[in-house]
Amino acid sequence: MDQRQVLAVFSALSQETRLQIVRLLLVTGPDGMAAGALAERLEVSPSNISFHLKELEHSGLVDAERQSRSIIYTANYEALGGLIRFLMEDCCSGHPEICAPAVEVAACCAPKMEEKRQ
Repeated sequence: MDQRQVLAVFSALSQETRLQIVRLLLVTGPDGMAAGALAERLEVSPSNISFHLKELEHSGLVDAERQSRSIIYTANYEALGGLIRFLMEDCCSGHPEICAPAVEVAACCAPKMEEKRQ
């Protein structure tokens, strides 16, 4: 992930509803959630959720897949991992033990990414 992409991600996440969407999709995992279900859970209108999902898709944080009559949205774990890698790239000036807790947190998503690919 380059700096331009990181800025787009931060721009997308700097809005409360979009941040809530990403967090909810992370909890939901690789099965994802339909736009209507997201709107219900977050108590926002369908048009509002559509607007925010479009912004998140554009930033690369969310993927959409049509399943029958619904569009299922999932968190893009690769993009989120890329963001973490970008932020941690020059971390700790040669003292990896300082970054260890952040690396452990980031590693928790690796199995979910593999499940999604299969």
